[in-house]
Amino acid sequence: MTEAPSTEPLTAPALVISECQRGILDPDRSVSGGLAAHAASRGIVPRIARLAGEFRSRGLPVVHCTIAHRQDQAGMVANSYLGKVALRERSMTEGTRDVEIPPELAPHPSDLVSNRATGITAFYGTELDAMLRLQRVRTLVLTGVSTNVALPGLAFEAVNRGYHVVVAEDCTAGASPEAHTFLLENQLGVAARIRSAEQIRARLG
Repeated sequence: MTEAPSTEPLTAPALVISECQRGILDPDRSVSGGLAAHAASRGIVPRIARLAGEFRSRGLPVVHCTIAHRQDQAGMVANSYLGKVALRERSMTEGTRDVEIPPELAPHPSDLVSNRATGITAFYGTELDAMLRLQRVRTLVLTGVSTNVALPGLAFEAVNRGYHVVVAEDCTAGASPEAHTFLLENQLGVAARIRSAEQIRARLG
């Protein structure tokens, strides 16, 4: 049974922009060509930028969750496919173009940036939870990539920490359209409410 979207304002929301960096989104640099293509075809970057503007205009937090591995690769382990690729290709390394955020999504002075050097989810080894609690955030609105790994991991870990989670579906992308749809319907939908950017904008109060 599909839950009808609520019209009540979101409770203490923050916008989370996940891993929107050149080494993931640029087709000529991406560690996943399928993900870069899906993100481009959906036009998620300008849509996220507009939603971020709405949050800022209301004084609501905008948080960038990024990856930047250390130059010496300290702490990285080849215990997953992603780990093996990152080690072999030296992708998403600090100081390289891979880790740059597209200009349209560049952090504003009021934004928060949570970077991780190891692991595959945003809460691991970072101050993200502390940042959110100090801002009195209770609801996370997730955008960015990917619906395969980072966003499900972020959603489940957020729920474990007591946050409410909403996914701005048209501001996200996965490794393929088929994977994106499957994971939204069978995984992310279990932990989060799935909404459009317009539906979320209407609930910002």
